[in-house]
Amino acid sequence: MKNGIKTILKKELARFFGDKKMVISILLPGLLIYVLYSVMGGALSNMFQGDQQQVSLVAVVNLPDSVKEMETVLPVQFYPIEAVDIEKVKNQVTEEETDLCVVFPEHFDADVAAYDVTQGGKAPNVDIYYNSASTDSQNAYSIMVAALDSYEAQMTNKFDINNSGQVYDVVDQRDTVGMIFSSMMPMLLLIFLFSGCMAVAPESIAGEKERGTLTTILVTPLKRRDLAIGKICALALISLISGASSFIGTMFSLPKLMGGAMDQINTNVYGPGDYLWLACIILTTVLLLITIISIVSATAKTVKEAQSAVTPLMILSIFVGVTGMFGGGARTDFYYYLIPLYNSVQSMVGVFSFHIQPLNLAVAVVSNLLYSAVGVWILTRMFDSEKVMFGK
Repeated sequence: MKNGIKTILKKELARFFGDKKMVISILLPGLLIYVLYSVMGGALSNMFQGDQQQVSLVAVVNLPDSVKEMETVLPVQFYPIEAVDIEKVKNQVTEEETDLCVVFPEHFDADVAAYDVTQGGKAPNVDIYYNSASTDSQNAYSIMVAALDSYEAQMTNKFDINNSGQVYDVVDQRDTVGMIFSSMMPMLLLIFLFSGCMAVAPESIAGEKERGTLTTILVTPLKRRDLAIGKICALALISLISGASSFIGTMFSLPKLMGGAMDQINTNVYGPGDYLWLACIILTTVLLLITIISIVSATAKTVKEAQSAVTPLMILSIFVGVTGMFGGGARTDFYYYLIPLYNSVQSMVGVFSFHIQPLNLAVAVVSNLLYSAVGVWILTRMFDSEKVMFGK
């Protein structure tokens, strides 16, 4: 039995890794994900943040002395205009020729100094016209509003809030990392693992049926059980490599995709035990996925037909992965960990959120192994069936 499994295992690995195109197709998704996410992160950052070094061009009516001083510390360039030119300059803002048009009351500094909040009168108002479709205009608007808010606070401020230089955010770094990773990684991992399995299983089983090579193997003395186990073990290994490639690409590109949000996050908070549990979950999940896809592929006559039959399962796996984002943490009842795929998602949520429940994770791992064993038995029976293999 061991020799038969070893023979099929070596044959499958040699077929995949001996084909350069196949190897590239396995490793390429990780590289593409890294490039795509990095480009997206840079584009989104530029879109919403604009060029922080650019000096904004600001047209001002009745420029007060107190505001003019801001020009020395802010990335803005003021140029005065008359009130009669307001409409003309507003059109220039619309056409993105000028970033802002700011209109102050004629005696702004005096009005601000004389204003008494307790009297209930109307406070001096500043009109700022900007173009929300222009990143530069939005950036200039944010700078001006922040500067004027700071100036107003200096004029009327009576006490400060959180201004002693201490650290007021008492959140645990582990909680921050756990919240981010537990909401994103289970879904991404499940999608990557399924994609890796889907890329190799139909070609190995339905592809060999289509080419007639599987028929040749079936007429040999090789036991059908050895054939099923050998194929599943080889395909699981190849799928793990493909999924790992995608996962590594995502991890390296995640800081760029999320911009500055990842700068203050330390991801070195997971220990060997966490990684061990995660490895067990991923391995058994791949075994289950490759077994299911192999069974579906065995019913198809061509690779195209097998891929079409597997597509609904991929949609289902995406839906199951998404449930990890909205569950409010890992489930505590053990029976949830008996549900295929859902148990893997919940287990990953528990690991990434630092709420590991060994019993539940063990139930998930064992159940995945049992479901995979049943799947191997079913695939063996299918290999024994001439109706399934030869359409007779």
